[in-house]
Amino acid sequence: MADSRGHFVNSGTINGRVMQYMVDTGASSVAIGRADADRMGLNYLNGQPVRMNTANGVTQGWRIKLDSLRLGDVEVFGIEAVITPQPMPYVLLGNSLLNEFQMTRINNEMVLEKRN
Repeated sequence: MADSRGHFVNSGTINGRVMQYMVDTGASSVAIGRADADRMGLNYLNGQPVRMNTANGVTQGWRIKLDSLRLGDVEVFGIEAVITPQPMPYVLLGNSLLNEFQMTRINNEMVLEKRN
């Protein structure tokens, strides 16, 4: 269900840890703030360093693969994510995950169905 600003927000898990998500069809991959990555125990410093273009300019991030990401009753494995040094209010669900799903929007609801 969309929030008052039209964003699709929900909760799920990454590697078994509960997180708040927001769908971001403009993001190329799942994006996680460094503080959340630390809280989840993600070993991102061993990930691939990447330059990221953000609203605040260019910054350094890290590309990793998540062991698991669960939305509702669907769990996916090995999804690419980037860890950003900036704090983020939500984990952004970008296209590295969304491409695994068929998205349907009906008014204020978005339905994600896992592709086979």
